[in-house]
Amino acid sequence: MSPEQGGAPQRPACPQEQPVVLSTNSPAALKVGTQQIIPKSLASEIKVTSKVNSQNAETSRRVLKVRSMVESLSLPLVADAEEEAEGDLDSPGTLRRGLRSTSYRRAVVSGVDFDGSSNFKKKNRMSQPVLKAVVEDKEKFSSLGRVKKKMLKGQGTFDGEENAVLYQNYKEKALDIDSDEESEPREQKSDEKVVFHYKPLRSTWSQLSVVKKNGLSEAISQEERKRQEAIFEVISSEHSYLLSLEILIRMFKNSRELSLTMTKTESHHLFSNITDVYEASKKFFKELEARHQNNIFIDDISDIVEKHTSSTFDPYVKYCTNEVYQQRTLQKLLATNPAFKEVLSRIESHEDCRNLPMISFLILPMQRVTRLPLLMDTICQKTPKDSPKYENCKQALKEVSKLVRLCNEGARKMERTEMMYTINSQLEFKIKPFPLVSSSRWLVKRGELTAYVEDTGLFSKRTSKQQVYFFLFNDVLIITKKKSEESYNVTDYSLRGQLVVQQCDSEDLTSSPVKNASTMLYSRQSSAAYLFRLAVLSNHAGEKVEMLLGAETQSDRARWITALGQDRDGQKTDRTTLTQVEIIRTYTAKQSDELSLQVADVVLVYQKVNDGWYEGERLRDGERGWFPMECAKEITCRATIDKNMERMGRLLGLETNV
Repeated sequence: MSPEQGGAPQRPACPQEQPVVLSTNSPAALKVGTQQIIPKSLASEIKVTSKVNSQNAETSRRVLKVRSMVESLSLPLVADAEEEAEGDLDSPGTLRRGLRSTSYRRAVVSGVDFDGSSNFKKKNRMSQPVLKAVVEDKEKFSSLGRVKKKMLKGQGTFDGEENAVLYQNYKEKALDIDSDEESEPREQKSDEKVVFHYKPLRSTWSQLSVVKKNGLSEAISQEERKRQEAIFEVISSEHSYLLSLEILIRMFKNSRELSLTMTKTESHHLFSNITDVYEASKKFFKELEARHQNNIFIDDISDIVEKHTSSTFDPYVKYCTNEVYQQRTLQKLLATNPAFKEVLSRIESHEDCRNLPMISFLILPMQRVTRLPLLMDTICQKTPKDSPKYENCKQALKEVSKLVRLCNEGARKMERTEMMYTINSQLEFKIKPFPLVSSSRWLVKRGELTAYVEDTGLFSKRTSKQQVYFFLFNDVLIITKKKSEESYNVTDYSLRGQLVVQQCDSEDLTSSPVKNASTMLYSRQSSAAYLFRLAVLSNHAGEKVEMLLGAETQSDRARWITALGQDRDGQKTDRTTLTQVEIIRTYTAKQSDELSLQVADVVLVYQKVNDGWYEGERLRDGERGWFPMECAKEITCRATIDKNMERMGRLLGLETNV
């Protein structure tokens, strides 16, 4: 159903003859049982008098009546809990909120306004950011959204803050590539039962009390409502992010018990300048909150985003640069320090940490900074292009993208430098030494391959296998023989521009430089049966060398051919013709030619190998690498594909054909 332009979204009518079923009586709930624990804040006590027998002792029995969360039809009606759970998992590009929910208690307090305030015990802690309430004036708005700053208790945008959704469990709708489609109410079938759900959704702009009571959502166009939702999401997600940072600092960094189990250097490597990151983000949120407090109908936040991204957010670059030390230090402490591991486990199990591991808190700044461009791009997408606000939004998006590049480059440079020094110390040159360490050099791929070598005897020739270990850098190939895990003998090297690589199928073996390789390969059961040729036009001695190499898997061969090939066809390929996939499972790169991915990332696929690997380009920043197919689902909707290409154009400034 598509709403009329400029009008309020039309909601499906709810005929009187439809049976209304509370979710506690739905088929899904009955499977669990009729006696279920519910939050106390959702119930009120009433007396029930029996009409059958007034003298019965049951007349004085007190029962709990569940208070309906649904004050009006402004909250969506869902047909069936079971259908909702099953449907979300199989549709690519949809928002999988349920996957990140870890408790019913957290779900209940994650963003629906209640009539009464919840009184939670406040513990001693750092001051937490609070998004203050914006309430309606007793009179009608003199201008759209303008309200007096009169506060009503219990009506804050984020009530029950101590149990609010942490950023690890927060899913920005802007990251959902089908968010527009999902926001539309679906048609209600006549034979469907209407189930009122007690599980609230995370707060959105339309669900704020002041918006609902004054009918703001209906007073503006559908596109403007989506724009307000996108702006509010920047604010609400920043609030959730700050809550998580506060827990990281209070529970982990400031834990004396944990600090006693490690050195000051190890503590610095773990937490770096996280306090500075927290303070920078707190300033950012404070201005966003003030804008929200001033007017529930927010005209723009691009100026705030641009200001803080270009100045206040410098600590993010330093924190991200430290990432390689952080990960290495944590792995070492967990593997070699039992006292650290025991204390850490105890802290992670504390209720304030919601059973989340410390590493999930440590990686938040990098996650947040990479999501900001997508959030700003969504606002840009919802802003009319002929509006001055559109140019302001584009400028803010440019500054945020620049910050992400600086963070990525900082982390990458530190990691590459560390790797370069480590590899250099492990190489032993049996030939003329090569000056390996350079600030402009980095590792592209490393690994072991099987080389097939032709040995010439007095009366015959035979082919033998040799194991070689390649270190491929961006400008040079180092060929070695592995002595141990930390020692390699260098046998040859060549500049990368002198390499020519070609896939070698079984039918092509007759033309290989190793004449009887075919007989040798298929007369024995060889694990390295996926072959390719490598021609070194000029090695360290200025000689031409041809090699027949074997990889253990089809994808390993494809990855070596891609890495050794000098020409990357990314700039020549029409990106609009490429398959797009959405990431449904987080993946962390394990090798230098792989791509780390977060849930909801969109990737353009350049290669697909039958044994389960993709080579692709990450849409949000243009990074390219390999990742498992099982982590992704193909996007088939043409409108979504076109929209993603437009987003990539805005984020990267690329020329597209859309």
